Amino acid sequence: MLLTRYEPFGLFGHFGNEMNRMLAGNRSEGKTAVERDWTPAVDIREEADRFVLLADIPGVARENVEITLEDGVLTVKGERSMATEESGMEHRRRERVHGRFARQFTLPDTVDAEHISATVTEGVLEIVIAKAEKPQPRKISVN
Repeated sequence: MLLTRYEPFGLFGHFGNEMNRMLAGNRSEGKTAVERDWTPAVDIREEADRFVLLADIPGVARENVEITLEDGVLTVKGERSMATEESGMEHRRRERVHGRFARQFTLPDTVDAEHISATVTEGVLEIVIAKAEKPQPRKISVN
């Protein structure tokens, strides 16, 4: 089964984003990367008995990550805080993004919702989603 990204508004969301970008004109061009939302990069692989989702979230504290599963949709939310500024320091360039992020994934019916685990190692969030055991064929006797 293929895990797909959940986009509740689909094309309407893309259309709205493009309209906002066009109407904003050059006002949005002056924004730096740290003023925009960010989306962590995600890899998903399927193994024989599980799915493994890997998300790059460097600088995000464990307590700032929330993972939920509702109606077959896995949601990963979090927030990366901006480093505190020291007085007298002036930045020449700021490219590292901060702020909130959210990713949603529609899970196939073959997952075992009771056996999902998550760990963070060196800035990589690993979510392991076990597959449900396939029902075994059985012989039914006729009386």
